[in-house]
Amino acid sequence: MKLEGGCYCGQVRFVAEGDPMFKGQCHCRECQYISGGGPNFFMVMPVKGFSYSKGSPKKFSRSDLEKAVTREFCPNCGTHLTTLRPGLPAVIVKAGTLDDPSLYGNPQSAIYTCDKQAFHLIPEGMPSFEKLPPQRG
Repeated sequence: MKLEGGCYCGQVRFVAEGDPMFKGQCHCRECQYISGGGPNFFMVMPVKGFSYSKGSPKKFSRSDLEKAVTREFCPNCGTHLTTLRPGLPAVIVKAGTLDDPSLYGNPQSAIYTCDKQAFHLIPEGMPSFEKLPPQRG
């Protein structure tokens, strides 16, 4: 699978190739800031297949958190593009940044529902987790 996307203003573009390792919706408080209040829809893509094809993102990591993620966003329009998690050999791509968001399909599960707001919707029957799902294998 080859996915292309970028920011709202077009200054930063990316290509993500490979099969999604996971697709989810995150309800954590941090994602609520980034999404404007709703859950954040994302897909975890192989790091080897990810590259920026135009421009360079600005990066931000909180200095007050142990093992803080790095969030990458457009330095011009502020669109949040990716998240990099320490120890995860993958790139977390935001579904809304895809040129064709329908390629996202559906999330496999909802995570960090401990921070879920009353107006956040989780499809009936979809697995949900207070934090992260249990690690496989």
